[in-house]
Amino acid sequence: MARAFFRLQKFLRRTQFLLFFLTAAYLMAGSLLLLQRTRLVIQQSSRGTSANQASSVPDGMSGVGIIDPRMLQNPHAGPRLLVGMDTLQEPALDQQHGPRWLASRNSELRQLRRRWFHRFISDQEPMQTAGFKAMKHTSEHKGTYMGCFSDDSRERTLKGAVFYDLRKMTVSHCQEACAERAYTYAGLAYGAECYCGNRLPATASKPEECNSECKGEKGSICGGVNRLSVYKVEELRAGARRRRNVIYRGCFRAPENLTDTFPASLIQPNLTVEMCSEFCSEKEFPLAVIRGRECYCGYPTGHFPLHDGADGLLCSGVHNATGASEGKYCLVYQTPVQDTRCTDRKFLTTKSKVFVALSSFPGAGNTWARHLIEHATGYYTGSYYFDGALYNKGFKGEKDHWRSRRTICVKTHESGKTEIEMFDSAILLIRNPYKSLMAEFNRKYAGHLGYATDRNWKSKEWPEFVNSYASWWASHVLDWLKYGKRLLIIHYEDLKQSLIPKLREMVEFLNMTVTEDRLLCVENNRDGNFKRSGAKQKDFEPFTQEMKDLINRYILTVDEALRGRNFTGLPREYVPR
Repeated sequence: MARAFFRLQKFLRRTQFLLFFLTAAYLMAGSLLLLQRTRLVIQQSSRGTSANQASSVPDGMSGVGIIDPRMLQNPHAGPRLLVGMDTLQEPALDQQHGPRWLASRNSELRQLRRRWFHRFISDQEPMQTAGFKAMKHTSEHKGTYMGCFSDDSRERTLKGAVFYDLRKMTVSHCQEACAERAYTYAGLAYGAECYCGNRLPATASKPEECNSECKGEKGSICGGVNRLSVYKVEELRAGARRRRNVIYRGCFRAPENLTDTFPASLIQPNLTVEMCSEFCSEKEFPLAVIRGRECYCGYPTGHFPLHDGADGLLCSGVHNATGASEGKYCLVYQTPVQDTRCTDRKFLTTKSKVFVALSSFPGAGNTWARHLIEHATGYYTGSYYFDGALYNKGFKGEKDHWRSRRTICVKTHESGKTEIEMFDSAILLIRNPYKSLMAEFNRKYAGHLGYATDRNWKSKEWPEFVNSYASWWASHVLDWLKYGKRLLIIHYEDLKQSLIPKLREMVEFLNMTVTEDRLLCVENNRDGNFKRSGAKQKDFEPFTQEMKDLINRYILTVDEALRGRNFTGLPREYVPR
């Protein structure tokens, strides 16, 4: 049942463009018909009406067609609003079929349809307020425009942090994002990409070469192709410094030669965490390391991987020059600076010879796994579907055709012989079904990063969801075990617990070679922008005993099938609940 529903959903997604054009054609035909009828009525009525009478408009109709856009968004608006009757009194009975009333009504309908059509294709605000909105955003820019600069991805100057929003990027949004991380400059490129840093790019370009309109701000320029529109945001930094988030990473054994391990250092009497973090942020390093009066800045590396933390008591005297076991240990903090050694991504330059799937049941962490793979390999991942929200956040492979072979692997939730045998190999990502079901239910009602409400969990839809999706969880794994040609089984829980070893397995399976430093960079950015935010559900048990009995039977079936194919069985935490 679940599989049939999912295929129906896929079919509807693929036919959305056809439905869109049919709807547009229907509306246009209706408008033309109204125009024709109006012209006929006016021609017939004008013979018995003077020119002055024909051109006069009653006072009660002076507001026709001028509708507050906010009222169009009111979900409780009645049918009178849909035809603009919020500003129009009901005409007298003998006026309802007059030429002036019909002409006004026809004009009003055309205007509403144009607004609806515009909102349908662009999902933006009504056209009447768009210009005002853009002007308002422009006036709110608090930074100083520094000019148009050349942008070289291999030698990028603004590399302290990188953000993407392929739908709503604005100059103000980029400035605020950089200011919150205490950067001096914000640069925008391609109309949707934001880069932060503390040094201006070296090569200036002609002003006209920055010609890409901001995706979320009409009338404003957000760089161009390999060009950056750069703003100085120093005015915003004073307030941002108070809000900066410095994260304590732990106590670690100091490397033997700190000056060789860390590229920047500072010796300061009465050194504080704030002083060291400020210094390392200015130097654009994600780690601030403190040992006595010494402050060091750098990245996680093979010499300092941050894997084996020490007892915090060993760092209790680290601020004293003679403490902490004679300087053998150090305190490590994460600065607001993003580790950008692994943020560059691109499409494959030649078509992949091996067609690889990244397959999982919905809610099993497929998006997170794509984030890890893209940053580890430097190549985009594709998708069997199209998710605009993911595309807007930087997953550019979402818009690439899933069979183009320009991506390192392709996300899919499909199962069944035909769908599976299209792929030459697959990474099969499996997650605890209890967690997967809850994650997919959250996504269904609150998107990729939100949580469903208590009302959603207590509704009748939750037990129906469990009954249909639990069997799909099992059949998805069983089908891939049966029809998959070459499989790598990755358990979501193992990936979280041992990220570097498991990610290295995935990269090798994809026939890629990456450096240790790049993997450490991925680990340093492990969550990316895909960790759920907001009010997390309290520890509650949404599963009834009947649901648990059902799910546990599926877990035992899948565990037996995995072992029968000489794979490692499911983690212990899966069964029994």
